[in-house]
Amino acid sequence: MRQKSVSIPVVGWLISGIVLVVAMVIIGGITRLTGSGLSITEWNLISGTLPPLSENEWLVMFEKYKQFPEYQKLNFGMTLSGFKQIFMWEYLHRLLGRFIGIVFIVPFLYFLYRKILAPWLVRRLVFIMLLGMVQGVMGWVMVMSGLSEMPHVSHYRLAAHLTLALLLVGVILWTVADLVAPDEHKSTAKRPAYTLSWLVLGAIMVQIVLGAFVAGLKSGFSYNTWPLMQGEIYPALLRGASISEFFDNGVAVQFMHRWFAFVALAGIVLLWYKVRQQVWRGRTQQLANLLLITGIAQVLLGIFTLVLVVPISLGVLHQLVAVLLFSVSVLTVHQLRQPEPVKAGYATSPFPQHV
Repeated sequence: MRQKSVSIPVVGWLISGIVLVVAMVIIGGITRLTGSGLSITEWNLISGTLPPLSENEWLVMFEKYKQFPEYQKLNFGMTLSGFKQIFMWEYLHRLLGRFIGIVFIVPFLYFLYRKILAPWLVRRLVFIMLLGMVQGVMGWVMVMSGLSEMPHVSHYRLAAHLTLALLLVGVILWTVADLVAPDEHKSTAKRPAYTLSWLVLGAIMVQIVLGAFVAGLKSGFSYNTWPLMQGEIYPALLRGASISEFFDNGVAVQFMHRWFAFVALAGIVLLWYKVRQQVWRGRTQQLANLLLITGIAQVLLGIFTLVLVVPISLGVLHQLVAVLLFSVSVLTVHQLRQPEPVKAGYATSPFPQHV
């Protein structure tokens, strides 16, 4: 059994990292929905930290944007004022990415210097920072896919970019849970619902990836009726389409995203039921309840987002709740990997009260 000494500053630092990554996901969602993601056509890690500071610098950036197909095919005639609006969302997205890097690296070096990090935690933190770097590089790889004759980012790269962000949140959250979980609850004996919790987490990830495909293909703006797609359960447009075409077909992707949501929700309900049927109480039951509530809310939010033709506010909120659903699922898996102490009237918060 690996002992873990809890350091409140380290836990606080990691939680702040989660908050910043989630903020990054939100701003990324706004960037996508406002069509701002291709406004900065270069990746200058250092010199790109500052935005244009003079009218001449703005004109230079605007001229660079004009050289690419998004302006020529989609935004021809855009004014400098309009360019500034889309530029700032992408700029904020990239600036926050740089800030997150500093927030992770500087405290890590400080804690390392003070020798307050256990060896297992050092390895975990190095992995987290490498994962963050890969996620940042994938962001640029995604942008590059749209700086082409087809001025739309690859939905596969968009999904990879979002998936890496979620993995980053998940690993940090798991690390925080490792740090604050009481050692006396540790055991190699897993609970009966442990395997199911991993399946639920996997289903949620699949659904989020399908959502990224919907976003990348802009298929949320078609078939804005529910539950039927313009009066059909299975659209006529898909008849005869091969399986290999499904993930590049916006209609097919929307169809899968619509109905796989209920597969994931069914898994959540089953997991909640299994937890409720056992003698477990306290944080396990609380997490199962929260997972169920969040899952239902996300399905309803997805329906409203669809039928209202993807307003920016609901689109961003849908993405935020997806991250919350994923996070609660990660905590549920972590909680179910250890046995719950059976005590009458046992009830605690999702995290232990002592540190």
